[in-house]
Amino acid sequence: MKISLNWLRDYVDLTASADEICRAITFLGFEVEQVISTGAPKLDNVIVGEILTRDKHPNADKLSVCTVDVGPAGGVKTIVCGAPNCDAGNRVPVALPGAVLPGNFVIKQSKIRGQSSDGMMCAADELGIGSDHAGLLLLTGSPALGTPINDVLPPGDTVFDIEITPNRPDALSHLGIARELAAWFKLPLKYPQEKFRGDVGSAARPDLLRNVSVLSAEDCPLYTAHVITGIKIGPSPDWMQRRLAAVGLRPINNVVDVGNYVMLETGQPLHAFDAKKLGGNEIVVRRATEGEKLTTLDGKERTLTNQMLVIADAEKPVVVAGIMGGENSGVSDDTTDLVLECAIFKRQSVRATSRKLGLSSDSSYRYERGVDPHGALEAAWRAIDLILETAGGQVVGPVFKIGSEVPWQREIVVTHDYITEKLGFDIPAEDMRAAFEALELKITREEPTDKRGPAWTVSVPSWRDDLDRPIDLVEEVLRIYGTEKIPATVVTSPGLVRDDDSIVHFNRRVTDYLVGHDFHECVNYTLRPAKELAAWVPQTAAAELALANPFVEDQSHLRPTLISGLLESLKLNQSRGVAVSRLFETGRVFLEHNGQNLECAGVGFIIAEDADRRWKQREGADFFAAKHHIAALATAAGIDFARQPLAPVSAPTFGWQEGHAAGAGEVSQGGWTVRLGLLDLAMTKALGIEGKVYAGMFAILPEKLSSDTARRRYSDFSLFPAALRDLALVVDVATTSDEVRKTLTKLARAAVGNAFAVENVSVFDVYQGTGVPEGKKSLAFALTFRAADRTLKDEEVNAAFQKIQDELARTTAWVVRK
Repeated sequence: MKISLNWLRDYVDLTASADEICRAITFLGFEVEQVISTGAPKLDNVIVGEILTRDKHPNADKLSVCTVDVGPAGGVKTIVCGAPNCDAGNRVPVALPGAVLPGNFVIKQSKIRGQSSDGMMCAADELGIGSDHAGLLLLTGSPALGTPINDVLPPGDTVFDIEITPNRPDALSHLGIARELAAWFKLPLKYPQEKFRGDVGSAARPDLLRNVSVLSAEDCPLYTAHVITGIKIGPSPDWMQRRLAAVGLRPINNVVDVGNYVMLETGQPLHAFDAKKLGGNEIVVRRATEGEKLTTLDGKERTLTNQMLVIADAEKPVVVAGIMGGENSGVSDDTTDLVLECAIFKRQSVRATSRKLGLSSDSSYRYERGVDPHGALEAAWRAIDLILETAGGQVVGPVFKIGSEVPWQREIVVTHDYITEKLGFDIPAEDMRAAFEALELKITREEPTDKRGPAWTVSVPSWRDDLDRPIDLVEEVLRIYGTEKIPATVVTSPGLVRDDDSIVHFNRRVTDYLVGHDFHECVNYTLRPAKELAAWVPQTAAAELALANPFVEDQSHLRPTLISGLLESLKLNQSRGVAVSRLFETGRVFLEHNGQNLECAGVGFIIAEDADRRWKQREGADFFAAKHHIAALATAAGIDFARQPLAPVSAPTFGWQEGHAAGAGEVSQGGWTVRLGLLDLAMTKALGIEGKVYAGMFAILPEKLSSDTARRRYSDFSLFPAALRDLALVVDVATTSDEVRKTLTKLARAAVGNAFAVENVSVFDVYQGTGVPEGKKSLAFALTFRAADRTLKDEEVNAAFQKIQDELARTTAWVVRK
């Protein structure tokens, strides 16, 4: 928000420099983003002159040769000018030789197209006081010739661009900032004094406004309307125009400018209607009907819903309440009678409507953060004073006031010792009391305590709705006392012996693993677009993951997987020619189960085909590479993946290629789930990604993560050689190698008992063809045996191997292939 220093001085007699005021605003808890100086800079040798004659330049069609009287500063000068308004009789700024204009433009005596010129007559932009270059700046009021231009031009201003925190809507006005600075500099605060105090006498004009009704009191707890007749629309006074322009508002006319002026002064938005444009001479505050349309002041037609509050006449809506007026309801050049609205609207209603329509304004900005209802009437009276002063007219009845201010009384009890304890150092009780009084926090009761300082009951004014606890008053005392006065001391704090959260440990372990395997880490948004989710989850799950009120369209759903964001990152890198093929991400994912969203810790990775040209190509990634990495990630979460049944992903596959992807686990049962394999080729092609992409996704409920963070200990390993045996089994084509491997491992361990160890069982060959019956396949496994204390003898290994084959024949339908 932009705050004018000249404007502030109406309420508090500030003599401090702009730098001191900027520092004060910062220490009061607001951020000054920019300090802007307006008005003309110091201009030496630029004075008032009067054009005596204007003749056509003999050598240029668009130039004129003028004689200019600059008075005692130099008499009559001859100046060549190209402005269209350099007419005789006009008084204008004249820059004499030696003057330096903004932009370090030095004025010299020179010849222009053969004609001598003794200076330059100036436009507004050449003096640094605006952007107008259409013609010379014409000086009004006939200032004396030779007067320095800085004595004639309006005084400059200093404008502070301040970031107001959302909890301080009271500071969204010049009075609010003036109140803060008055407290800081210990100066009295001067409030505007209204001449009009609500008395309209016997004058009544029901023909202009006969009725006001509020049909949605919940959304509009207070609505006031005053009728003013006999006004004359015209420009607002120069002082008001300068102030509005200084803070970035374009002056329009006296009535509109008064509304903006009072809003920026008090923080209370207002709206003025042309009384003759109100159908039925009636105002109705109501919810819009579904599909009702209104063209707002910006010229756009808005389609309204039945959740939006509007100000309507007897026939149609004329204002989106608290946001923007209708195109045909406001005052115009021929307006003579107006209705001045001053109202309080529910902040949630204004915020929802503003976002739904994509429409915001200075009014909605204030209503969304909260407007003090107890200052509404005074703001309306202040506006009426200014309208009568600038546009004339008379206030007539009836005056309508629908609803009322909610009675306000908030008191907080706080003690001197409590404030001292929370601050960590002592502030004298007198200074604390002075801080409260400076901020208009009235002390209604002061009582002694059995400790060093008194206890105060502090009455909080209605505009400080952010103060409701004793700790809030501690902050207020410190703000006014000055944070720079906090004494330097050694900070002591007890050490907290606590381990990191299990999610942190998990993320750290999987990140270390994947980075060590040449993966690059990505960070994507947790919120994803709706169209993306259609490729990954059913429609019912997508509906559960949808946000009720998303900020933007492409961040409307919680993500159910990390793979979608990684594909987006892969596409970006490929489009930029960045040779990256391995990406991963850790973060939260949300899995829907029976209408409930389960928040899980997740890790996902993708491996794309390497597009780099090399003299020797390496073997590409496949399903088993993805499986290997998933097994390591599951181990980091305390899951023994080798013991988990892995099943093919069946239709609908949702992002995975059927027949080339598998999954294990269910979050609703074991608390974790895995998907891995080849991503759907049609999906990746539609995304514009080149080649095959293999991926893995592991998600686990946080409470299922292993909290065991003990360091790994060294364990002995056998120094004796292993004994190897191969075994080929004929099984059904539909039987998976993993199912056979797990069965074979179980039987092998039972066969050897405690005599020695079964170190590994792995498949090394799959065969279908000659020698193998139709519908069958041959799976060949390598079995590794080892003892910790000796070299195994063939007799004991063969005995165990034979026992394994016997058990296979007895318990399964598989046949040992000879």
